Amino acid sequence: MPPHPPVDFTQIIPREHTGCVKYDARRERFGRADVHPLWVADMDFAAPDCVQRALAERVAHPIYGYAIFPDAFFTAIQRWLSIRHGWVVARAAIVPLPGIVPALNLLVQALSQMGDGILVQTPVYPPIHQLPLNHGRMLLENALISTPQGYEIDWSDFTTKVAQARLFILCSPHNPVGRVWRRDELERMATLCLAHQVIILVDEVHADLVYAPHQHLSVASLSNEISAQCITLNAPSKTFNIAGLNTAYAIIDNPNLRATLHTAVQHTGLGSGNVFGITALIAAYQQGAPWLNQLLHQLQQNRDFVVGYFTENDLGITVVRPEATFLLWLDCRQLMQRLHLSDDAALARFFIERAGLGLNPGISFGAPGSGFMRLNTGCPP
Repeated sequence: MPPHPPVDFTQIIPREHTGCVKYDARRERFGRADVHPLWVADMDFAAPDCVQRALAERVAHPIYGYAIFPDAFFTAIQRWLSIRHGWVVARAAIVPLPGIVPALNLLVQALSQMGDGILVQTPVYPPIHQLPLNHGRMLLENALISTPQGYEIDWSDFTTKVAQARLFILCSPHNPVGRVWRRDELERMATLCLAHQVIILVDEVHADLVYAPHQHLSVASLSNEISAQCITLNAPSKTFNIAGLNTAYAIIDNPNLRATLHTAVQHTGLGSGNVFGITALIAAYQQGAPWLNQLLHQLQQNRDFVVGYFTENDLGITVVRPEATFLLWLDCRQLMQRLHLSDDAALARFFIERAGLGLNPGISFGAPGSGFMRLNTGCPP
């Protein structure tokens, strides 16, 4: 196979007036439309050429009716997970979905009762943090421990909280702190969950965006016993910048858990496929690996530049180099002290009004995010 032509990740593509959340919702989100948006987790890079070509070919057929999930959809997922992550999954284990967040909501409703405990590791992706209380469940927070080298799990607290839980929602790799969980960490969490019959819901949407020498490992791949207690959720959306196509999937080996999700999907009318999302997933997983390899190189350069900038300049902001994702978790607590910023709202206003940046306030990721901001580096340098 000939080498993949170089991808120009320096190209600036205007996104205004395309119905783009990141740019066209700035006034609503930040109170002004001129901030530089480095918040919501999509990238400012064009999707791979292979995806663009496949979509153009499908658009050329002028009927966009209801779609099925063809064999190629399932085999593309199987091949991608096997080659990219060394995880062999059965076709029967794959459940197509319209998105990871809708699936998490369905699963919380289907697998737990009012008042049941749901364990999450804060700071964490806001929809995960909000899920338990949104559905009348008990929020159990296992706050991660911040160290100069990165975030670690508070094992004493995890052991206490998991005994009170019905479900554990694991973000792997973790958003926003950028951790790639090691095998020993995954095994320890899973073993504790098994001991208390806790079902593990795993959000692996950032699994492809891991920087060497780190390697993503799916917790469900550790053993058959663990897999039987896991529901793994994934999508090509972050990897190939196609989040707007609303196409995801679950991997569920346990037939009872799989039937539960199938029923929930059908009863809520969420079982239909997006004709363009299906097309894009197949093209991306079949042909997108060379593009992704170049993307990872660019994202690593972006990450290292920004981390280096904050390291070399005393701005009152510190950041630990993330092991995965194109998101940086900025510790702004010293900055708040220096500028006498009274609270998280004042910190957000500082970035909007003084720096001209639209970022995600850390407090939206849970109480441990107070004094932090999340910055998106998935953009041309």
